[in-house]
Amino acid sequence: MRKLTYYVAASIDGFIGDPSGEAEFFTRYVDEEYSAMLDEEYYETLPTPARAILGLPDRENRRFDTVIQGRGSYEVGLKIGFTSPYAHLKQYVVSRTLTSPDPDVEIVSGDVVGLVRELKRQEGLGIYLCGGAGVAGLLRDEVDELVIKSYPVVLGSGMPMFDSAFALEEFALESVRSFNNGVVVREYRRA
Repeated sequence: MRKLTYYVAASIDGFIGDPSGEAEFFTRYVDEEYSAMLDEEYYETLPTPARAILGLPDRENRRFDTVIQGRGSYEVGLKIGFTSPYAHLKQYVVSRTLTSPDPDVEIVSGDVVGLVRELKRQEGLGIYLCGGAGVAGLLRDEVDELVIKSYPVVLGSGMPMFDSAFALEEFALESVRSFNNGVVVREYRRA
């Protein structure tokens, strides 16, 4: 069965963006050592236009073949003209207000939990949950794995990882890696 992996950047205090959702400040920590790990292990999570800008060669997907993201995450690329930010993946955007400007992007305005359950039953690679907090909150019970890239900053307030009601859910720590730039990458699986 396919797994849903929430792969997310966060501050030390667990926020994925400032109160408006802006998270560009995390990119200043992307150095050569950290980039090499991202390129090697999470290649599919790099947007297609970024891969082209960075001069990265096209490679076969190994970890993910599908991405689910919220309207806010999708609009980051849309604002700069990228209508299909993950052209190398099957793309779903959760929104009640958008219409798709690209035939390769499917807008999900209804039962996203049902969609994820159906995707999990299909053959294929993993499903990358790109964000944001609202979609992650809706899919919290469906998340099988968490990959949290913790950046060495404290925000104090902002957008949480999950915008959902309180519920205690346990995950088991699989690995922890630290980098010279202060970033710590933790991988968890649902306990």
